Amino acid sequence: MNEFWIFRRLSRAALAAAVLALGGCAAVQTTGSGAVGVQRQQYMSSMVSEQALEQEAQKQYTSLISQARAQGALDVDAAQTRRVKAIAQRLIAQVGVFRPDAAQWKWEVHVLKSDEVNAWCMPGGKIAVYSGLIQQLKATDAELAAVIGHEMAHALREHSREQVSQQMVTSLGLSVLSAVTGSSVTSDLGSKLTEVMFTLPNSRTHETEADHIGVELAARAGYDPGAAVTLWQKMGALAGGSNPPEFLSTHPSAATRTADLEKIAAQVMPLYQQARK
Repeated sequence: MNEFWIFRRLSRAALAAAVLALGGCAAVQTTGSGAVGVQRQQYMSSMVSEQALEQEAQKQYTSLISQARAQGALDVDAAQTRRVKAIAQRLIAQVGVFRPDAAQWKWEVHVLKSDEVNAWCMPGGKIAVYSGLIQQLKATDAELAAVIGHEMAHALREHSREQVSQQMVTSLGLSVLSAVTGSSVTSDLGSKLTEVMFTLPNSRTHETEADHIGVELAARAGYDPGAAVTLWQKMGALAGGSNPPEFLSTHPSAATRTADLEKIAAQVMPLYQQARK
């Protein structure tokens, strides 16, 4: 092997190290483990601060809520809205178990009139539940608690920030590689690499963590944790139709998670029983 090829291999190794350094990723633990034992170490980029992401979330949430209001789709059903907010408040009261600072977040909860079966929680605690989820699933309070708790868990674990960090480091690495090697890196290749390297495996991990934390939040709030199982059974039934719910587009199949949820529900059942006393 001549000196040119040795130098090239060493340069590529140095490049990989440089990408990690430039990305500024640091290991963090966003939440406590809780009774369900969520202990995975996360990596966040210094380029994506918690504060910056929360500010962006607030900006986007305000815009979405304003649009819904203008379209007459914001908190249309007063009784439905009170119900959702009451459930969310009971869950919010339990977030200190996983991260005490979240109790001070400026939580917001709204119901959006839409046929979509969907719900989400942005960084910093900005929650939206779609009326289609409530109506099409004929969701009980405990099932709604399972959905809302799941979405809150994504925010508590800062999954959005984690994904943005990974994507930024990947993008940075591809840009540096392209500049050094003189090759062209298409956006399609970048999106595929991101999907294979980060999105798919982390998405599964994130969903499992959100399931576990969400079930514990619900149990501590006095909602039957077993409702998470019936919720996903209903989701699975909807997914069997010609138009699966949007909520399931990035989620594992209902059948895959049911067995896991049954185990977690049994694990946190004492917390539910204690909360009901």
